[in-house]
Amino acid sequence: MAKIEFLQNIEYSNPDDQHLQLNLARPTEGAGPFPTIICIHGGGFRAGNRSGYDKLCRTLAEHGFVAMTVSYRLAPKYPFPAAVHDVKAAVRWARANAKKFHIDPDRIGVTGGSAGGHLAQFLGVTGDVKEFEGQGGNAEFSSKVKCVVNYFGPSDFTKSYGKSVDAAEVLPLFLGGNLETAREQHIRSSPLYWVTPNASPTLCIHGTKDNYVAYEQAVWLIDRLKAANVDAQLLTMEGAGHGFKGKDAEAADAAMIAFFSKYLKNTR
Repeated sequence: MAKIEFLQNIEYSNPDDQHLQLNLARPTEGAGPFPTIICIHGGGFRAGNRSGYDKLCRTLAEHGFVAMTVSYRLAPKYPFPAAVHDVKAAVRWARANAKKFHIDPDRIGVTGGSAGGHLAQFLGVTGDVKEFEGQGGNAEFSSKVKCVVNYFGPSDFTKSYGKSVDAAEVLPLFLGGNLETAREQHIRSSPLYWVTPNASPTLCIHGTKDNYVAYEQAVWLIDRLKAANVDAQLLTMEGAGHGFKGKDAEAADAAMIAFFSKYLKNTR
């Protein structure tokens, strides 16, 4: 395993005077530039903290990646698409600061869990959609990502109600209303409806007993991506819920690292 350096509290964007920060781990051996992974935390779009992915960032750095975990603005104060604007700003920041942190700007992937999985997937399907770029800085750089590993993120909010123990509580805060009062936002914020042949290759990892984000959400997304001729894979965790433990967690993380290695390390 490579020796690494871990840096904290780096400001990457400052929308509405919020001073958004990231933590970053990178190998200290080898000249680079290194493939890079951006990690996006979950928490129902209203909670969570980037530090939850500090350990994963260190692990990824040990495997030869630059890895960063980012904060983003949370609902209900900042509803959709603020969080999308922020994670896109993080990708642009990575490219703008590529030389300083030994990042290869052509090899950037993204991962996240739950709400973070949704945001990671949204990056993967809207790389060329200008309306979601926001005003987060470094506008001259692209927010497109090369690949996505999506841990149990929702793909279609219009079908979340009744299939999730907290959708009726969470989604109106994020989308400014329920399905009856804010249907357009439910559609506009769902990655499923943005899939095109330009979408990034994707690995979805999802448990069949997930009570927060139904397993079928991953099936729909993978099927749509494949129909668009995008390389898409689904790792089904039989009997697993919303989050993995023990051997399930080990298998999921091994699949994630293998996927990122395939798309970020073997492309030069």
